[in-house]
Amino acid sequence: MMARILLGTSSWTASGWAGTFYPAGLEPREQLRHYATRFPAVEADTSWYRTPSVAVVQGWAERTPESFTISAKFPRDIVHGGTDAKPNGEKVLAPEHTAALTQLFLSRIRHLGPRAGPLLLQFPYFNRTAFTGPKPFLERLDTYLGALPTEFRYAVEIRNARWIDEPLLTILRKHRTALALSEVSYMPHPAELADRLDLVTTDFLYARLIGDRQAVDALTTTFEATVLDRSAEIARWADLLAKLSERVATTLAFANNHYAGHAPATVRELARNLGLNLPA
Repeated sequence: MMARILLGTSSWTASGWAGTFYPAGLEPREQLRHYATRFPAVEADTSWYRTPSVAVVQGWAERTPESFTISAKFPRDIVHGGTDAKPNGEKVLAPEHTAALTQLFLSRIRHLGPRAGPLLLQFPYFNRTAFTGPKPFLERLDTYLGALPTEFRYAVEIRNARWIDEPLLTILRKHRTALALSEVSYMPHPAELADRLDLVTTDFLYARLIGDRQAVDALTTTFEATVLDRSAEIARWADLLAKLSERVATTLAFANNHYAGHAPATVRELARNLGLNLPA
């Protein structure tokens, strides 16, 4: 039997969505409430920039039903090592730098209650200035994941192509953590990885249709409509998710505006390919 599949977008706010995805004139504070009537899940991109306040997280909960799923990103201070453009390898996941930050972030996310979905550790590309290779990073990741409370579930996104191999997957399985299956322009497609690796590392899947930012930005400055035909790629995603979902309980998949130009349209096309019905 295929897993429960939850589809959504990477964030619920974007220029160009007013009057297209959202009714014209809808107040910004009511957008999440409307969003939750259309899609069953969302990825909270905002938490990557800063740890949300208790009031903000409680607001997310108040505007969504208990059955709704919100997957928040770990703050960049934890996964990036600070706010500079280049990651600081000395601080990424380092206990002396991240322990208090992690505790604060999770204490805030607890206010989501049953809405809390898997939490994403989205790592940037690391050059040799940040980490000399995968081994020191994986050692730190192993320690960090081992210290996280088991009340939440977690997913890890890696953007160093050669690091996605058995040592990483072994650590993720050890900690019941999902490998985020992400389509990024400079990374191998998850379907290619699946030809040589078993990408199922726990009882859920976490997929991200991110795309090519430069390609979409060259075609539009807003996100009210699809500007790239990604039908073949979306069909490829549907085939992969349908196959892997047979082995897990839940699959989550989130689409970014930079995938094709309008994330809600991407989600709906993926749903059609998977044979899922979403509210109009």
